[in-house]
Amino acid sequence: MDAEILSQYQARFTAGFPEAKEAFPHCLEDAVKVLSPEGINAYIDGANFLFKIGIGVEPGLAFLVEMPDIAKYVGEEASLKIADFIYTIVRSPSKKAVLPFLEALPAVSRILSDAEDFQTYLDIMDDYRKRSEEVVQGHYAAYESPGLISLCESMPQLISLLDLEGLRNFIDFGVRNYQNLPDPQVEYFSLEAPDARAIIQRERAGTSFKGSERQLSMMKEAFWNCELPFQSFTTGFKQLRKPVPYVDQASLAIPDVFQDENGVPGIKIYQATIAHMMAHLRWSGELMADNYAPHMQLFVSTFEDCRVEYLAIKEFPGLKKLFLDLHPVPGKGACDPKIQACLRYRATRLSRAIMDDSFDADNELIATFKKRFHDLMEEKGELSTTEDMAQLGSDFYVKSRKKTDSLPNMFFDDTEISYRDDNRVMWMHHEESDEAEDYKHNEYEAEDKLVETDGGLPPRRYDEWDYLSDSYRPEWATVYERLHPSGDAGKIDRLMAKHDVLAKRLKKMIEMMKPQNKKRIRFQEEGEELDLDVALRSIVDYKSGQVPDPRINYSYTTDNRDIAVMLLVDTSQSLNERNPDTGQTLLELSEEALAITAWTVEQLGDKFAIAGFCSDTRQEVRYEHIKGYSERYGDEVKARIAAMEASFSTRMGPAMRHAAHYLEAQKAEKKIMLILTDGEPADIDTKDPRVLIEDTKMAVRELREQGIHAYCITLDPKADEYVADIFGNSYTIIDHVEKLPEQLPQVFMNITK
Repeated sequence: MDAEILSQYQARFTAGFPEAKEAFPHCLEDAVKVLSPEGINAYIDGANFLFKIGIGVEPGLAFLVEMPDIAKYVGEEASLKIADFIYTIVRSPSKKAVLPFLEALPAVSRILSDAEDFQTYLDIMDDYRKRSEEVVQGHYAAYESPGLISLCESMPQLISLLDLEGLRNFIDFGVRNYQNLPDPQVEYFSLEAPDARAIIQRERAGTSFKGSERQLSMMKEAFWNCELPFQSFTTGFKQLRKPVPYVDQASLAIPDVFQDENGVPGIKIYQATIAHMMAHLRWSGELMADNYAPHMQLFVSTFEDCRVEYLAIKEFPGLKKLFLDLHPVPGKGACDPKIQACLRYRATRLSRAIMDDSFDADNELIATFKKRFHDLMEEKGELSTTEDMAQLGSDFYVKSRKKTDSLPNMFFDDTEISYRDDNRVMWMHHEESDEAEDYKHNEYEAEDKLVETDGGLPPRRYDEWDYLSDSYRPEWATVYERLHPSGDAGKIDRLMAKHDVLAKRLKKMIEMMKPQNKKRIRFQEEGEELDLDVALRSIVDYKSGQVPDPRINYSYTTDNRDIAVMLLVDTSQSLNERNPDTGQTLLELSEEALAITAWTVEQLGDKFAIAGFCSDTRQEVRYEHIKGYSERYGDEVKARIAAMEASFSTRMGPAMRHAAHYLEAQKAEKKIMLILTDGEPADIDTKDPRVLIEDTKMAVRELREQGIHAYCITLDPKADEYVADIFGNSYTIIDHVEKLPEQLPQVFMNITK
């Protein structure tokens, strides 16, 4: 740089901090490489400004160091934009966020790479600051934004996962749901809260497994006749070891999101991944990993991957183009074997050469082994084995290895084949501790199979509807299910004796409701009566020389009711209130009504289950298993009803979704969920009463889409204000609660006629 120009720039720089004066010449050398003279002047003016506004030396130094690199991506005008934005923060209570904001900018600018997008980013950040700073007396902010520092610290990771619209939605969710909760807001923007991870998964660009699961399952079963379940894992967060797809004897593990790659949409990458894993399951054998060095395992796996894909392409030729579109091509000479470990580089070029007839590896050894591979496959085809590939892989490694293969500087560029799994299916390990790492996944127990250790099942998380944003809050409510404790079964027998007259009346009604009609089943070889129409047709066929139909009889069967019922009982704290007329608590009346209704359903022969629910915030929705569909209504179930207790609140939507998880699995023509409650949906962590009412309304709609009819019986005298909005016409309000034991079974019989 010209000395005179340098002196002019140095004279223009007026910061008085010794650290700044020392750093400026070095930073200026970087700036002149990427900035015009006008840009350098703006850069110096921005730095001068930051050193003068009383926020210390560190923000200004960060600006000096990072700004040239930032300007290279988002334009020279970013210098003044950033300085102006920082001045805005400094004038607010959130001035401590200046340094974290500056430290995140290099990562942000590299990804956005556009001046307009960068301005949008600044607008998003400023909007969050304004909304999250607490306002006093309606005109100025008095308290800093609790989550702004955490948001800035998390921004490099967030901006790598979300586009600007997704980032805006992520921030908006945090502001709306944690406006008055500083600690949860910090946890959310630090990406430590499950809600943050769930929102990121929802807002990520690309094709999600959740949205494609049905299509992929059909493909897996139709083309590969495989019933192994899928298990998705997240790739959106920093992990010590990046997870990759894998298949074992229990499940198929695949990423939760696939971004489009090389013009191939995410759904196609899922299909390629599944095809590759299915090919391993069908054709791969097992090798003892202890017999092969780790470097040798890499090349054995490469040959085995190529073998199973070769066989898959023979069966489904369209896979070849898909595999090749996704297979990377490391450039010739890209890896320097003198200073880098080129194992992955050689393996990827070998794989590409084997799979792509037109690829010239320009390597005699690769060409030789490519020919050996194809000669073997043409000779053996499906009779080829994993042991054959082990021999090829071992030979290739021995002939291609170099002293630098063990260098810590491993070459990775263009060597990741995204659709391939980690090959654990083909490697056996002698010691259990040597096995390849498994990624944990949730397993839900079968219906009625409770974990013996604490009587509970693993928690399940459910989305909850947010009517303000017209969208779901993903994995918002956590449901804990356990087996209900038992009490005195004799209590229920005494209650039934108390209602003996009612039971006799109900029994008469039940007899009238039981199916009396018989249904004729035709075309039976053996039956109760001759089916004349079919018999005459068979005689005609016989006379005309055709083979007669021997199914000339018919039989009868009773036309039974085909109904499955879920009795879902609200056990919130309000059930402890006493009825002034009878002195009984609402809980005691509910027990009586539940016992009589259960007896009624049992007499009718319908399949039914019983569960109670209450909630202590969205983090703990308690679902208590009282009777399962496979259980008989006997002393064990009666003992659980007798031990019912009332506590906490009424978060109805998650409980209904969880109950539907069991009811939907029942094979029945008609499925009914009968909800018994004494009040509107509510919980202590929700201030807006409409939130849980709207969520329950959405749950009813979801149940309807699953073929489940939801019906509410409420004891709340004020239910007219909300129950019709939630359940439509499917509800009954019992004004005289003392009549609940009589009316509940009658309501049930009316809706199941």
